[in-house]
Amino acid sequence: MAQKNTFVFHNDIEIPHIGFGTWQIPNDEVYEPVTIALKTGYRHIDTAAAYQNEENVGKAIKDFGLKREEVFITSKLRASIKGYESTLEEFEKTISKLGVDYLDLYLIHAPWPWEEKGKDCSEGNVQSWKAMEKLYNDGKIKAIGVSNFEISDLQPILDQCDIVPMANQIPFYIGRYQAQKELVDFCHQNNIIVEAYSPLATGELLNGKEITELAEKYDVTPAQICLRYCLEKNTLPLPKSTHEERIVENMQLDFTLSEEDVALLDDVKDVRQS
Repeated sequence: MAQKNTFVFHNDIEIPHIGFGTWQIPNDEVYEPVTIALKTGYRHIDTAAAYQNEENVGKAIKDFGLKREEVFITSKLRASIKGYESTLEEFEKTISKLGVDYLDLYLIHAPWPWEEKGKDCSEGNVQSWKAMEKLYNDGKIKAIGVSNFEISDLQPILDQCDIVPMANQIPFYIGRYQAQKELVDFCHQNNIIVEAYSPLATGELLNGKEITELAEKYDVTPAQICLRYCLEKNTLPLPKSTHEERIVENMQLDFTLSEEDVALLDDVKDVRQS
């Protein structure tokens, strides 16, 4: 559920409505962008063990000097980790690297190891989820969720576990809406917040005719149109950039798209599938 500048998980924990993504930013380069993001006003930083940058993400947050509770930190369990004890061990590595006592959100990064995409790991995911439920109940995580999960991946957790995932982080952007609609609707029906990663389709959307025309109409940038669209679809965008001007721009979403323009964007072709 979205409120002004926040979404609210089904356990009443609030998460800032836009996050700063750090995917593909190496550990030796991530300190400055995170610092710029925090200076700009981001209070939601997204990382993962697989990004191999948790150490300097955590250092940037600590050095910036905000109170721990003022920054919402997400990290993710490696996709190759499937099991109860291994999940508990991996979590301890993550919070050690980040230099924190707890996480605000912890996600299973994918339903299968990346090198075995599509493999049925339902049993392992259920065991990992039960470990995350323990960490949640122990107060070491404020919210737990998944990433890259389809309906068939979510169902075993819904059927066999106690806690419904608070979030599902998926690739979501203009042009992908039609392909993701069933999944997004399923998540919303189950009170699972959808986080939109790659909301700019790694930049491939920004020269699209419909998007550039709407950017001119609203007197904003194409990137801002893409990010605002995610919010209009009740998904939480996670833009990533290492350029200060774009980091600042991506936070400036204080406008709305008309229903007609959202519908127009719903039908844009997925440029990444062409």
